[in-house]
Amino acid sequence: MSAIVKIGIIGGSGLDDPDILENRVERSVSTPFGDPSDVIIEGEIKGVKCALLARHGRSHSISPTNVNYRANIWAFKLIGCTHVIVSTATGSLQEHIKPGDFVVPDSFIDRTFRREVTFFDGKKGSPSGVCHLPMHPAYCPRTRQILIDTTKQLGYDVHEKGTVVTIEGPRFSSKAESLMFRQWGGDLVSMTAVPEVVLAKEAGLLYGAVAMATDYDCWRDTGEAVNVTDVLAVFNKNVTKMKSILVQAVGNIAKEDWTDDINALRKIVGESNMLKS
Repeated sequence: MSAIVKIGIIGGSGLDDPDILENRVERSVSTPFGDPSDVIIEGEIKGVKCALLARHGRSHSISPTNVNYRANIWAFKLIGCTHVIVSTATGSLQEHIKPGDFVVPDSFIDRTFRREVTFFDGKKGSPSGVCHLPMHPAYCPRTRQILIDTTKQLGYDVHEKGTVVTIEGPRFSSKAESLMFRQWGGDLVSMTAVPEVVLAKEAGLLYGAVAMATDYDCWRDTGEAVNVTDVLAVFNKNVTKMKSILVQAVGNIAKEDWTDDINALRKIVGESNMLKS
C-alpha cells in the first residue's frame, strides 16, 4: 500500500501565507522540546493534506537563533507529515546567482554555535540513544528534484544545487567572513538552514528547500552591501513566485509513491543510533 502523503510547509519571512490552504484549521501542538514557533495551520492544497508553520512566528518576532527548530520539526512528525518543504531568503555568495534567483540547495556548511542540533540529547522526553546521522545527502534527493522540476514548469530560472553556509545571525556577515565563505565553496548564506535540515532527517521526514537569493551579501567590491531595505525590495518582488512553487510542488509530490523513500530514511535513522539493547 502506498504511503499517504502529508506535507509540512515552513514559510520564512513573508512566505507563511495561510491563504494557500483550503479548509484551514489552526492547531496548537505541544512537543517534548517545547512549543513550535506558532500554531500550525492545517488544511489542503489541491486535495493534498498540508500543514503550514511560520518559522519566525506570524509576527516575525523570533530571531533565527531563538527559533525552536526541534519543536517545529517534531510537531510535523506528531501530526503525521511525511515531507517538509520550506522557503528561505538567502544572500548570494556567487556572481551567477543573482538577486531574485531561485536555488534548490543540496548541501550546507554549519557556522552556528548556539543551537540544539539533535533530538537525541539524553534528556527527558527525547528519543533514546545517540544518533550519528549521515548528512550526505543532506536534503531528500527526490523531493529536491520535484522542487527543481516544479520551478522549471512554472517558467522560472532555478539553480539546481547550492551549498548553504548557515550563520548564527541575526547580524549579517562581515566582508572578511563573506569572502571566507566563498573560499570554502559556499553559494548562499542563510540564518536558518541548520539545524532545520538536520532535524528533519533525524525525524524521518523527507525535506527539501527552495532558497531565494535576495542580495549579494557583502563580498563584492561594487554595489550595495546587504541591508534590510534592499532585501525586502527583492523579496517582495518575488514572493508570489515562491508561493506558486510551493503550491505546485505539493501536487507534484502527491502524484508519486513515497513508501520506499520513507522506509529507507527510517532505516538510516535506526541504523545510525548507537543505543545497544
